[in-house]
Amino acid sequence: MRAMILAGGLSTRLYPLTKQVPKPLVPVAGEPNAAHLIRYLKSYGYDEIAINVHYLSDAITSALGDGSQFGVRLEYLHEKELLGSAGAVEQMKYYLGGAPFVVVGCDDLTDLPLDKIAAFHQEKNAVATIGLVERKDVDQYGVVVTDESGKITGFQEKPAKGTERSKKVNTGIYVFSPAIFNHIEHGAFVDFGKNVFPALQQAGEAFYGYDAGNAYWCDIGTPGEYRRATNDVLSGAFRLPGREPMQRNVWIASDAHVASDAQIDGPSVIGPRVRIESGARVERSILWQGASVGPNASVRDSILGMNYAVAAGETLDGAVVANEPDTTLA
Repeated sequence: MRAMILAGGLSTRLYPLTKQVPKPLVPVAGEPNAAHLIRYLKSYGYDEIAINVHYLSDAITSALGDGSQFGVRLEYLHEKELLGSAGAVEQMKYYLGGAPFVVVGCDDLTDLPLDKIAAFHQEKNAVATIGLVERKDVDQYGVVVTDESGKITGFQEKPAKGTERSKKVNTGIYVFSPAIFNHIEHGAFVDFGKNVFPALQQAGEAFYGYDAGNAYWCDIGTPGEYRRATNDVLSGAFRLPGREPMQRNVWIASDAHVASDAQIDGPSVIGPRVRIESGARVERSILWQGASVGPNASVRDSILGMNYAVAAGETLDGAVVANEPDTTLA
């Protein structure tokens, strides 16, 4: 079965971290989120996966390769010009258009039941089905309104508190039938949320939402949500595909160096090749690969990007920091 991971964007919401690291390679517990997504898709039988790349594309293809390390086959779309979420999928029509397929965003960390969403999609003979989860507060999400059958009757984008018509939010996880390509203009910039979905709803097409209730879903595309997802992984509230629940307060990569008198308080992630020197203290922070904390330095409630160095005796508190990139668009 075939699926597509949308991964072409710049992920400006995570700047400056993603100036140097493309968003599919943003690490969760020391491993790129794209790897977690591929394993998630594979667990439901989706072993032929397309992925669009644009920004720092060579880094992505180098890290993920042909997919064999995950037991899947990856097909890359190298976009010289981004054409939106739907525009990217349309360019892969030759690959995806033979049967219903799944689309997920590379910012997603989730355990939504793809088998149940796909079965619901088939039962409704739908053109498109959106995976939905329920949230108590929906003012920061795209809200989806459905009738009793699950057919989509309306949308609200980040409604003010008290004005929401639903507690169901769009996860960015979709099932499409090949007929979706009849609704995407070839060669144009087309977005699912802004263009395709409103048009489907207004035309009365077979367009549905599958309510996954309290299934886990987090969009890691902002520092706050990225930290929440990381904390959920560390606490065991969310289990990464193919890995045992962590249920620990601190995760330290096997090749990290932590001085014997350094102190680490969780929830914290100490990524690959990180160095924490004598007398240093790290509290409730995420350190990406190659970062370093000098002697007697202190890092609290912060995220350190790849290879970022905190000088001896320096204090960071509530910071999101990264080196400026030394690469250009690929």
